[in-house]
Amino acid sequence: MSGSPAVVMRLVASAFCVAERAGEIVRKVLHSGELGIVEKTGANDLQTLADRLAQQSICASLARRFPKITIIGEEDLPSEEVREDLIENGQSEEILQRTCPAELSGITEEELVVWVDPLDGTKEYTEGLLDNVTVLIGIAHAGRAIAGVINQPFYNYQLGPGAHLGRTLWGMPGLGAFGFQLQEAPGDRRIVTTTRSHSNKVVTACVDAMEPHEVVRVGGAGNKIIQLIEGRASAYVFASLGCKKWDTCAPEAVLHAVGGKLTDMHNKPYRYDADVQHMNSTGVLATLRHHDYYASRVPASVLQALQSD
Repeated sequence: MSGSPAVVMRLVASAFCVAERAGEIVRKVLHSGELGIVEKTGANDLQTLADRLAQQSICASLARRFPKITIIGEEDLPSEEVREDLIENGQSEEILQRTCPAELSGITEEELVVWVDPLDGTKEYTEGLLDNVTVLIGIAHAGRAIAGVINQPFYNYQLGPGAHLGRTLWGMPGLGAFGFQLQEAPGDRRIVTTTRSHSNKVVTACVDAMEPHEVVRVGGAGNKIIQLIEGRASAYVFASLGCKKWDTCAPEAVLHAVGGKLTDMHNKPYRYDADVQHMNSTGVLATLRHHDYYASRVPASVLQALQSD
């Protein structure tokens, strides 16, 4: 490969190292015991010191190296100088060595939108359900999720003291997905993963309509997509408001990179342009395989409740 890597490959290479740094911050805050919890809109919508520091680290690090990209983060933080020790300047050499998909090679910084969830699964983080927690950095172009980085800060924490914590997954449609072993759920079982803290009658009705053999209730959108790509669930079904673009951009890119699909309940894709509404207002349906089957089972009452804009 001649010349320097394409802008999008350099951005993904940076996002990989930035996500790892954010994961370190999330671990450090937990181990300090001082979580600094504040409620945003209620007891199920929390923010911690880890959310704030991780977002500062991610946004400032990427903006410094890529000043012309648009970055949209979950946390509404005051504008302030970011501590130098939060800046991550590294880039993954392994990603830089990969060949950019041809259709993405000419993209400029100005065309890219980065969606950041610095700590997906905050409620679970505060409750010690640490395997639910992820750091999400999604990259979009022309409204489409084209790359995603997912860090799991506490991967392996169940192994106890001395275990090496954390891993980082990443993917690009047209290139592949890395950092995990792709596995499909058993073909003879419908295993549905859904919310553990934001359920209601519509959510329950939609899950029931899938006629699942098993329902896995876990926190975090990133974590639910990992359930799909590692064979622990067949479909992620969330027929409600609540999920935002920063929850789904990175996971969608990783899922698409291995042949999966993420849509709303009407089987329509979401857009990730800089000016779209942040709420995924018509729910989330994600699968590794057989997406149309699950979409066909969404009840009319659910579609009615979640009207498209």
